[in-house]
Amino acid sequence: MFVVSNDEFQILIGEALGELPGEHARNIKNVAILYEEEPTPSQRQKAKLRAHQTLLGLYEGVPLSQRQGMTRILPDTITLFKQPLEALATNSTELKEQIKHTLWHEIAHYYGLNHDQIRALE
Repeated sequence: MFVVSNDEFQILIGEALGELPGEHARNIKNVAILYEEEPTPSQRQKAKLRAHQTLLGLYEGVPLSQRQGMTRILPDTITLFKQPLEALATNSTELKEQIKHTLWHEIAHYYGLNHDQIRALE
């Protein structure tokens, strides 16, 4: 487990976001990228997690593929969960890679991909 301060975690999020390849990462709009220490019970329930499972990130919103012309909607959110991400890393480089991978995964949900489609792309 590699633990960083909240400020360092925010810096790693910014760096990871800047390193994501392609226009899809650069063209997300109306999406707040947040972080929390752990998922809430409601978020765990929404993700249908069992007691032993963890959650690294969560996209909440209306995917682009389902908006059908909607123009006035609240911002979508991508929440990264700091403690579970730290638990997977032994150094700063690994933590940033975990953050980058999680961001990519959640951005894919923003574009409307489901878990099977994301796994196929990975």
